This record gives sequence, C-alpha cells and structure tokens, in this order.
Amino acid sequence: MGKRGSRRRLTVIAAVLSAILPGGLAAAECRETAVQVKGTWGQAQFTVSVADDNEERSQGLMFVESMAQSAGMFFIYDRPQPARFWMKNTLIPLDMIFVDRTGTVKKVHENAEPLSERLINGGRDIQYVLEVNGGVAARFGIGPGDQLRHPGIAQDAAVWPC
Repeated sequence: MGKRGSRRRLTVIAAVLSAILPGGLAAAECRETAVQVKGTWGQAQFTVSVADDNEERSQGLMFVESMAQSAGMFFIYDRPQPARFWMKNTLIPLDMIFVDRTGTVKKVHENAEPLSERLINGGRDIQYVLEVNGGVAARFGIGPGDQLRHPGIAQDAAVWPC
C-alpha cells in the first residue's frame, strides 16, 4: 500500500475512533495511560507508558524490540526546559513529538535512527515529549501547532484540558 493508502487507512481509523466515542475524542476520558492528539488532520489516541522521573526518562524506550502502532511513551518534565534526546540502545526508529507547557506541539523529529548517539535537539521550553513509532507522525500529519491532551499536562495551562 502506498503512502496515500496508508494515510487514508489511518484517517479511517481516526474516524472510526471518533464515531465510537460519543462526541469523538474530545469527549473521551483523560487517563494516565493515553495521550490524545488533535490537529487539522483529525484526532488520534496513543496508549502510553509515562516517564515522569529521572530514572524512567533515562531508560525511555531503550532495548524495546517492537511497539504497537497505537503505542508510545510520554515524557513529563517538572518545568519547561531545553530538550535533547539520543537513540543509544534504542532498537526501533521513533518519531519524537516535542511539546510546550500548554500541550502545543512545537517540533516533530521523524524517524530517529536506532542506536545513534547523535543528539536530537527538540528545542527550548519543552515540557513534554511523545515518542511513537517512526513514520506515525507523518502518516497522521502531526506537526507544529497540533495539541495534546493528558492528565499530566497542567490543566490550568492546557490549550486542550481534560
């Protein structure tokens, strides 16, 4: 299936999710194990593991051999800061979605190379990072300006609160 076919399939999946949930994802319950993303392309939800302390953030997705297309890891920092990641000991390509304190996507780094020690600069004033399988961000069309929703995002600052 070509790129256009994959995008169409993901759009259909997002539409099905929106049809299943009354009011679409906007009405879906916020929970610790899910990150919701919306943009002009539609909405999606990822089942996530949360990394919200130094040990969990340091481990990240290292040594993970495969991950479901609807899964990811959500990194939560105490405050906005410069974000730099690398792929040392990470076995699968990842898309890194860098998000500010309001839940707004600032930058997407697509298809980070497995096992690379090259630093990936996510920018300044980043408080959250969503990692998903490489290629997922492009298939959905996730990019700067899109919005994330999760209970770990400070609700008084969130552009899309729970």
